[in-house]
Amino acid sequence: MAGYSRSAILLFCFSLLFQTVSLESCDADTCNQGSESDSDKSCGCSISRQQTDTQNADTETESSSLSHEKSKYTDKEFNGDFQRTNEMVQIPAGSYIMGTNEPVFIADGEGPERKVTLDKFYLDKYEVSNAEFSLFVKETGYKTEVAAAPWWVPVIGADWKHPEGPPSNIQDRMNHPVLHTSWNDAVKYCAWAGKRLPTEAEWEYACRGGRDGKLYAWGNNENPKGAHWMNIWHGEFPKENSADDGYVGTAPVTEFPEQNKYGVKNMVGNVWEWTQDWWVTDHDTQHKTNPNGPDSGIDKVKKGGSFMCHKSYCYRYRCAARSQNTPDSSSHNLGFRCASNTLPEYLKKS
Repeated sequence: MAGYSRSAILLFCFSLLFQTVSLESCDADTCNQGSESDSDKSCGCSISRQQTDTQNADTETESSSLSHEKSKYTDKEFNGDFQRTNEMVQIPAGSYIMGTNEPVFIADGEGPERKVTLDKFYLDKYEVSNAEFSLFVKETGYKTEVAAAPWWVPVIGADWKHPEGPPSNIQDRMNHPVLHTSWNDAVKYCAWAGKRLPTEAEWEYACRGGRDGKLYAWGNNENPKGAHWMNIWHGEFPKENSADDGYVGTAPVTEFPEQNKYGVKNMVGNVWEWTQDWWVTDHDTQHKTNPNGPDSGIDKVKKGGSFMCHKSYCYRYRCAARSQNTPDSSSHNLGFRCASNTLPEYLKKS
């Protein structure tokens, strides 16, 4: 199991049982039911806490820091030189079919299919890593929100540096995706990097890679030619994760093949990813151009599924799948990547 010692795995699995079990009824059967009632709870895949917020992430703030131009940097706190993973890929303008007419979770608003047209944009090739986020924190002094998602059993002391709570750390996971970052934290990071969060439409377009109607970023075969292309739960959930893909928890952001022709990695699996949009489950079929979602709401949309997803439990590692969290909440299987209308100047120089 790459990247973890035996003791680390035992610690992780122990904390996993306490972080992933809902305070209410939570089993494989109830989690896989797509209820059409907003009041039904589904083990954290769709439950939200009542909170009104009108924050907006439309603005992009170009950072003037020269650190962005470095291909690697030294982090004295974590005793290492780290290769930068802030590269972006170009996603060409075009139209695609968003959503699906064969939803697995009807209550999540996976359907119906609708045509969307997007301008060209840029998207991070990788999920934001601990190393990248550490650089942001050191340069800005930023302190993350640490409110637990409403459906987690809280773990005292858990934050981005201690994903499973003390005494866990990220010393050997600097190239893994940063965790315990709220939507608000993600917005701040992206602004520092001269970027923004992708809209849900942009995220799904990049995930599909020109393959409308397919389940995954590369097609319909979960394991192309018998190979693992994503990090999800293997084995019997939640009793055993056989780690067939090499990982019990998160994997490095550079792990696994590029998932489609756009060159993105880990769009599905590994960690959920925040998007810009407010959560809504009723969609019309009108053709839209560059949609940004509702103007306000309670929860924010997250996409992609995570290492905790299993087909019998949370089959949401599909391009059309979606879920939500309040913008001030965080969890140990939720991260993000950034987007931009144009390529930041510092990346043009690299």
